[in-house]
Amino acid sequence: MPFNKLHPALLDALEVRSIKTPTPLQKRSIPVIKSGANVFCIGPKDCGKTTTLILTTLQKLKCEAIENAPRAIVIVKNKSRALELHQAFLGYTKYTSLRVYAGYEELHIDIQKSEIFMGIDILITTPRMIQKLFLQNGVSISQLKILSIADADFLSQRSEFTALISVVESLKKCQFIVYAENFHPQLKRLEDYFMEHAKLVQK
Repeated sequence: MPFNKLHPALLDALEVRSIKTPTPLQKRSIPVIKSGANVFCIGPKDCGKTTTLILTTLQKLKCEAIENAPRAIVIVKNKSRALELHQAFLGYTKYTSLRVYAGYEELHIDIQKSEIFMGIDILITTPRMIQKLFLQNGVSISQLKILSIADADFLSQRSEFTALISVVESLKKCQFIVYAENFHPQLKRLEDYFMEHAKLVQK
């Protein structure tokens, strides 16, 4: 079972939540993501995508803080989703040294730049916000290991799609994971930019 090969801190967090066995999507996707491949993880609501995102991100970072630059970025649709996912991450990082930070357009960029500069491991933010931070040298991507897009169906909006592409095209040696309910044409287009040779895992 995939859960058996996760970091002990993650196994403890799952036990606290009485989560003993993976969902069918988790059973298929976690080993593929752990292998280091780029992955499209497609499944309906409540099939375990968010938990998969959290577990595989923390596993990639070995559940420990290192230096100051983010090693994981999670792209979300808006402020409410950023804050929701931030709280979800905190439930799993509570007994680790990992630092999780949520950014969004409604929070002044100078505040975000200064708080990010203090040191974070996981940055949760929107396409337009990461684009602004990137253009203003507000975030270092030198240590980035994994970039995930949560509920990526929103990328059907052209402005969000363009903002994301402007950033990710500059990333090197980074693993990309895209989570969505449907594998629509706009997501398939990502193969032309940064998801080449990606694995497709569907429920």
